[in-house]
Parts: sequence; structure tokens; C-alpha cells
Amino acid sequence: MASSKPFDGAITKFFTDDAPAEIREALENAKKNRILDDGYPYEKRMDTDEYEDTLKDLQVELVKMQAWVAETGARIAVVFEGRDAAGKGGTIKRVREFLNPRIAKTVALSKPTDDEQTQWYFQRYIKHLPNGGQITLFDRSWYNRGVVEQVFGFCTPDQRAHFFDQVNGFEKMLSDDDIILTKLWLTVGRAEQLRRFLDRESDRLKQWKLSGIDVKGLYLWDEYTKAIQETHAKSHSPHAPWHVIRSDDKRRARIAAMRTILGQIPYAGKDTKIVGEPDASITGGPEFIK
Repeated sequence: MASSKPFDGAITKFFTDDAPAEIREALENAKKNRILDDGYPYEKRMDTDEYEDTLKDLQVELVKMQAWVAETGARIAVVFEGRDAAGKGGTIKRVREFLNPRIAKTVALSKPTDDEQTQWYFQRYIKHLPNGGQITLFDRSWYNRGVVEQVFGFCTPDQRAHFFDQVNGFEKMLSDDDIILTKLWLTVGRAEQLRRFLDRESDRLKQWKLSGIDVKGLYLWDEYTKAIQETHAKSHSPHAPWHVIRSDDKRRARIAAMRTILGQIPYAGKDTKIVGEPDASITGGPEFIK
């Protein structure tokens, strides 16, 4: 009988047969609402009432920011990157929830077409940059070349080196042209990532989120880590720094992401008490990558 799980239950097979013993043990002993990573600064996920109240307040600030963007013609670009299952999609969903889709759009590009493969690497992203009075949220971005393409051999070493030669200059041009660019990297522990994959595998409403890359990537944790660290070392710049958010607790990560975005934008009527600062215990620079 065919498996009802995608990829013939390959994620469950990884968990039972190939996952490191400490990861399997963490999942077997997992308790509801408990954080799996012992190094995470909180033992439990954020309280529901506190989360929902804070989320609502920050979404009001996002609506105020949107009004300022529309009025002033500002251009906002936010890059959402991170490990698989780190919570990018869920964070983007909460950021956009009450925004006007004519102003705030999400860009999630598929693999390059044959024509796009002949173009300058950044070319297909440029046409999605915001016009005046627009906000673009990139669900993955040009940083595919630094990480995923490297891990799976989808680009040559020379192509990747050329990307690193150009990416800081490319982002400097955006900054110099007054595009407000914020780069977010969501990072998640290995046990929590596997827990989320197992949840997706067994939930028919979430199975579409899984891909063959996700399955293969389970065996390439260290390769991903090396590629991520190299990418951050080469692309963390004064004009376009990385904001790394530990997302083992999705709720805290979403709040930190919103505060980071709002903190970069000088919109009118900002309530600085509500926006505050992102939680420094889970938000930082490339030193948070592990």
C-alpha cells in the first residue's frame, strides 16, 4: 500500500533510522510548548495572551508604516532568509496580514527558467524591487546562490565567488538610491527543524510545504551551516547588515522580526514604546549562526 506521506515517509525514516541520537532523544522526550534546544534562552514558547496582544500592537504599527510609505513614496524591501522550516512563511504572513496587497507584495521566485539562467544573476530580482510607495517582501532571495545552490551543487565555485564579488555593491546601490533594505535570517535548531518537518509530513494541509530538497537537506546540516557562515561573513555590511533571529519559538521570532523591520523605517507616528527593540537574547548578527 502506498504511503500517505510525501516522499514515501522519508522524513519519518530519517527520524527513525538516520537522525543523530541526541536529536532523536530530544524529540522523543519533547513536551508540549517546550523548546527543544537547551541553548535557547527560554524554556517554553511565548505565552499566548502576551503574544497575541504584542502581535496586534505591532501590526497596528505596520499599518501606520504602510500609510507613511504610500504618502511619501518610500520604497521598502525586506529579505526573509533562513534554514528550511525556520518560520519564514509564517512570519511573512503575520507581517502582511493587515496590509494592502496593492502596496505590500510577497515575491517567492521558483527555479530560474532557461532564459533566466543566461541573465545577470541579480536581473530577475531587480524587476521585483519596490516602486515608490511599495513594500516588497522577498520569501528567499538572491542569497540562494550563497547557500542552497552551494550545498546542492546548483552553481559552480566561480559563479558563487562572482556573486560574493557583486552582492555588497548591488546592495549598496539599493541603499544609495534610498531603498530601505532589511535582511532577516531566521535560524532554528536541528531538533526543532525536524519536529516541524515531521509535523508537515503528517498534516495534509501542510504537506505541500515539503520538497525533495527538504528531505535531502536533512542529511546536509553541517554543509548548510558552513555555507550560511560563509555567506554571512561575506555579505554582512554596514549598509545592509544581517539581522539573525533564533526562531525555535516562532512567536518570539515573529515579534522580533516585526520590531526589526519597524525599527529600520522612520515612519510618521511611530510608537517607540510599542516598537521597542528586538529581543537581544534571540536577535543579533552573524555570531548567532550555528
